[in-house]
Amino acid sequence: MSYAGWILLTASLVGLSCGFIGVLLILRRMAMMADAISHTVLLGIVTAFLVTRELSGIHMLIGAIAAGLLTSVLVQWFHARGVQQEASIGVVFTTLFAIGVVLIATKVGNAHLDVKHTLMGEITFIPWEKIELPLIGEIPEAVFILSLVLIVVLVVILAFYKEWKITSFDPALAASLGIPAVLMHYVFMSLVSVTTVAAFDAVGAIMVVAMLITPAAAAYLWTDRLSVMLILSGLFGVISAITGYYIATWLDTSISGSMAFSTGLLFAFSFLCSPKHGVIAKFIRPAETKLSA
Repeated sequence: MSYAGWILLTASLVGLSCGFIGVLLILRRMAMMADAISHTVLLGIVTAFLVTRELSGIHMLIGAIAAGLLTSVLVQWFHARGVQQEASIGVVFTTLFAIGVVLIATKVGNAHLDVKHTLMGEITFIPWEKIELPLIGEIPEAVFILSLVLIVVLVVILAFYKEWKITSFDPALAASLGIPAVLMHYVFMSLVSVTTVAAFDAVGAIMVVAMLITPAAAAYLWTDRLSVMLILSGLFGVISAITGYYIATWLDTSISGSMAFSTGLLFAFSFLCSPKHGVIAKFIRPAETKLSA
């Protein structure tokens, strides 16, 4: 596969994984948790590096997941004690992210780990960092990891589809049916953390947040069915990745930034043109009503 092909495949895998997870975030009214976790995993990554002094390995994933779960636990803890959820997210997010930034500036030293890297990612380097797989040959390490994450996300969502649907739309009903809503919440936060950290090194925090929230928000405007929403969100993530790459090539600018920008363009199109919630449809509908009357 060509250099551009590997970049597009990597970004498309991010778009699919984040698109599926993002739908559940939107339905649970937890969109800002995506922003929080995509930044606070930095603390887990830095802590794992300080303990092991290595920039790759399973310990980085474990550290990032732990930071994501810590974020979720602290937000829930503050919220349960009377702090508004948005305020809880804001306090935990900024504090843990600031600690990570301070540790990078003071403790990491000359290691290839910096704030710009965490925000914008290094997707242009993806094709050069390869691993050898039996029967497949050499492929970029990020493609392998993101493929595994996508499989995990799909398996967990499909295996507990009814539980996700009930706990997302009606938590009270889920509790009355004996569904462990708290356990499902932390399983979901683990999925968000795994997906975020898998994409973190390749595309950076900005694109992770954009892919987690914007395609799902756009899909929400087109349908009320969860299954269709999941498919549309994943599709929108892939379209944004491909469109963003060619915009970046055309303008000679940041690839990750252009892909995040493309999610905004797609949302703007959905906001204007969706048949049920779109601005144009809302203008046309009253006119049709007056004519029929």
